[in-house]
Amino acid sequence: MTNTSPFWEPDWKRVQAPLSALRRQLASFPSPPLRIMKVSQLDAELLDDELLETMKEQLWSAFSLFKPSFKEKFKPELALALNLVMYKFSVYDMGATYGSQLQNLIYRNERKHSGGLQSTARDAPLTKTQRIAYGVVTVGGQYAMERVNRVVTAQGWGELPEDNIKRKAWNILQKGGSVFRIVSLINFLAFLYAGKYRTILERVLSMRLVYAERNSNRQASFEFLNRQMVWHAFTEFLMFLMPLINVSKLKRNVKRMLLPAALMSANELSVLPAHICAICHENNNGVTATPGASTSTTIHNPYITNCGHVYCYYCIKTKMMIDDEWCCLRCGKKVDWIGRHVEVAEDKALQEKADSEAEDADDEEEDEDVEGEMDGKFDEKTR
Repeated sequence: MTNTSPFWEPDWKRVQAPLSALRRQLASFPSPPLRIMKVSQLDAELLDDELLETMKEQLWSAFSLFKPSFKEKFKPELALALNLVMYKFSVYDMGATYGSQLQNLIYRNERKHSGGLQSTARDAPLTKTQRIAYGVVTVGGQYAMERVNRVVTAQGWGELPEDNIKRKAWNILQKGGSVFRIVSLINFLAFLYAGKYRTILERVLSMRLVYAERNSNRQASFEFLNRQMVWHAFTEFLMFLMPLINVSKLKRNVKRMLLPAALMSANELSVLPAHICAICHENNNGVTATPGASTSTTIHNPYITNCGHVYCYYCIKTKMMIDDEWCCLRCGKKVDWIGRHVEVAEDKALQEKADSEAEDADDEEEDEDVEGEMDGKFDEKTR
């Protein structure tokens, strides 16, 4: 019987022991660290949040025909069901969230990649324990905290006496939240430095995001992002600059330089009736100032300027506070001061009474003159 084994098999069996020893020592050898772009990991988290908000909007719209009290009462349970479904089809089945998959990222068990095994080509998948623990904390923990917050707010635990057990529990929750935020901040700073473990949960469970395909490049064009950043900075600068510019004053100075004084004073506002406020008329975009046509431009609480024109007190005072060199809209002269304008209204009844009294006095004088003449004639006849 001939030997059919390949010629290299004896040599392969002979080197198995040295290869095993070499594999065991590989973990202690220094290796280049695995670098994952931090921006990709943060973008994945933002995509997950946006997707979740979109799904919630669709879910709330589906319950729009129900009573509002039903949605408010079972809102935590509905959010729990939605989070559970998304977790089942993403992290539990695929080993990565939807946002991470869009960024070519996937979770791996970092405990299997310590030391020199950090940059190995094959990544160890998550264990079942890691996946279940991640779901319990992210989905169940979020639901539990929302329910607890509702109970605490509804029952007013924070307003109870200090010796009440509910008030003590409320204090513990507040301190626990503060500690969690501080630890989250420290973890985020560590993430910015090392690029591993965005959240505390990922660090505790040793779940690290790595590239699903190492050879695929991140196809991202920053041209649109750069353009948006430039326009955003430009608009922010304009929003800061515009309140510092007095547009009306600048417009008036340009008119003074380009137009003669005759054209400055001759405008459509100079021919408005006296009971119409020129500022109100200008603010109303040229509403026709005819008597009885519009009452929004009628002068209220009249104040007169040094040039002799009358405006509403609010209108003229606002203009003078904004621009200390404001000019009258009717004549174009600078307004230096204003004063209350009092119109003397003529009372027809008093005028008629005064006229009648004057007529009565004239009649009495005429009667006296007639009586005097008759008395003189009578005296002459008796003589």
